[in-house]
Amino acid sequence: MIHFEQRDHVTFVTIDRPERRNALNHDALAGLDAALRSAANAGSRVLALTGAGGHFCSGADLSGVEDEGFVAALGEVLQGLRRAPFITLAMIDGFALGAGTQLAISCDLRIATATAGFGVPAAKLGLMVDQWTVRRLVALVGQSTARHVLLSTDVMSGQRAFDLGLVHRIGELSDGQEWAAHLATLAPLTLQGLKLGLDEADAFEATTPTYAEAFATAWASADLAEGLAAFGEKRTPRFEGR
Repeated sequence: MIHFEQRDHVTFVTIDRPERRNALNHDALAGLDAALRSAANAGSRVLALTGAGGHFCSGADLSGVEDEGFVAALGEVLQGLRRAPFITLAMIDGFALGAGTQLAISCDLRIATATAGFGVPAAKLGLMVDQWTVRRLVALVGQSTARHVLLSTDVMSGQRAFDLGLVHRIGELSDGQEWAAHLATLAPLTLQGLKLGLDEADAFEATTPTYAEAFATAWASADLAEGLAAFGEKRTPRFEGR
C-alpha cells in the first residue's frame, strides 16, 4: 500500500492503491508515518513522494474517514512532512484532490505534470479541511486563489498551478527523480537551518487577546467614524486617537 525505498540519500515513497486512485485510509496514513520515520532513521536528505498508477492521491477514502482518528492521523502526516529535517518533494501526476492536495502543499517542493489536477472538493461532500491547510494555501498562492480553490471546488491543472506558484516545476516522474537526486547533493545542515527559518517565518498563530482587543477598539472608535465621514466628504480626516 505504501512502498518506500532508500537510494543513496533519497527515500522514495509511493502511495500504491491504484484501484482507489491512491485514496488515503488508516493503513495508508500509518504507512506514510512509517516512511517518514524510516527516512529520518536512515539519515535521508530528501523524501520524494509520489503515487502509483497515474495518480498522486485522489483524497480520503470515504469508507471510514468519518471518525476523529483519521483526521488526527492525517494531521500528523501533514505536519510530519512539513517538519521533517530533510527536504520533502511531492512528484505529482494525475489527481491530487482533497487530502492529495494537502499532502502536496505540506511538502517543501512540488513538481507536477502539466495535466495533473489539484483541488479541494470538500464542499461537495460536506467535509472540512483543518485550518492549517487553509492558512498554508493562503500563504502559498494568496487569499484570492485560495478562496477560489476552497470555495468553488474547481480542479486546477498542473500548468495552472505552476503559473500561480503552487507548483515549482513542470515535469515527469523521471524529472522529479533527477531533481531529488540533485537536492540530495546540497549541504544538509544548511537546508535544515533554512527550513527552520522558513517555518518560523510561516508560523500560523491564533489571534492574540491583545490584537483582538485592538481590532475591536478600532472598529468601535470615533476615528473610524471620522475616517468614513471624511472619505464621503472628500476631505482630509482629523484623527484624535479615540
